[in-house]
Amino acid sequence: MTIVDTPERRQLRELTRSFVTREVLPHLADWERAGEVPRSLHETAAKIGLLGIGFPESVGGSGGDLLDSIVVTEEIIRAGGSSGLVAALFTHGIALPHMVAAAGGGSGGLLRGRLAAGQLRGDDDLVDRYVRPTLAGTMIGALAITEPDGGSDVAAIRTTARRDGDQYVVNGSKTYITSGVRADFVTTAVCTDFPGSGELSLLVIDKGTPGFTVGRRLEKLGWHCSDTAELSFVDVRVPVANRIGEENTGFLAIMQHFAAERLSLATQAYATAQRCVELATRWCRDRSTFGRPLASRQLVRHRLAEMHTRAEAARAYVHEVAARVAAGEPVVTEVAMAKNVAVAACDHVVDQALQLHGGYGYLRDAEVERHYRDARILGIGGGTTEIMNEIIAKGMGL
Repeated sequence: MTIVDTPERRQLRELTRSFVTREVLPHLADWERAGEVPRSLHETAAKIGLLGIGFPESVGGSGGDLLDSIVVTEEIIRAGGSSGLVAALFTHGIALPHMVAAAGGGSGGLLRGRLAAGQLRGDDDLVDRYVRPTLAGTMIGALAITEPDGGSDVAAIRTTARRDGDQYVVNGSKTYITSGVRADFVTTAVCTDFPGSGELSLLVIDKGTPGFTVGRRLEKLGWHCSDTAELSFVDVRVPVANRIGEENTGFLAIMQHFAAERLSLATQAYATAQRCVELATRWCRDRSTFGRPLASRQLVRHRLAEMHTRAEAARAYVHEVAARVAAGEPVVTEVAMAKNVAVAACDHVVDQALQLHGGYGYLRDAEVERHYRDARILGIGGGTTEIMNEIIAKGMGL
């Protein structure tokens, strides 16, 4: 199984590349210095249908599936964008799916039928209030799971939500929250029992709610155009109507959507590797030392060949696993392997690409330097390489 290159997907690639060339490349360096992308970029991406790829039309999306989302992610980076740009512009890819699934939007017509019949449930209301505006580019959402002392241990979440009538009272903190500075709302994992019990729920918390504070903007090694924040909740009152799904079903909801997030990161990894192969190959053809092009030297040619092989092999495996996920196969172990394979390929290739660029590759004006910095997070986000190895080991029966 693999991602079939249909005429529609070829058009999607062309649309994505055109968007990056026209709307991103002239401004990306400025966004890196500013520490964020402008809100207007979300609206522009929404108008041409890119922002809603992978979300059903019944919730305001553009249709398509996981495989189409992978096509867009891959093409953004190969067209000269970056994984940091993907993180900033497509944060809704991790902030919205839980709402869509709880409302039945993932099955297409179910939500649409209820809306036509006037049978609006609480989760349907969340779709109207948050999903549709976000996919239209007029709101920005974030996902808040990680805590200062929790890391990858989702079950150990200590941010609490105590029920008080028709409200929850939320106390706790989150960190490393992508788009946390710009987000209008945050899909937040809370413990609805005692701290660390693993009994989790998901609440949508609006920016501006009393007691909800967006802390300092976190300065990072890479992903400079993607804002990252610390969040604090002190006696924050959130309507029960802002709960996603039933109480204490948050852990399962989070786990169910990890596959898509991990495959997105795997895609960013192999696409970054592919882009760096292209940049290094171009540089080695154009750059001469001692009267000869770098590419004329066997050592350089073989290094480029090895880089290309690793990037293409990672792409092929990620595509195969993604196709199986899209077909509904339970391939948790394979998703973990795909992420690790792609990250390992990316780590090797970006290092070699920068080395081949020499001193120029170390400059901030060099695209390869940005990819070198951005690549480092890919083995951490969405579950570290070590967590992926634990999942793989469990799949082996160890």
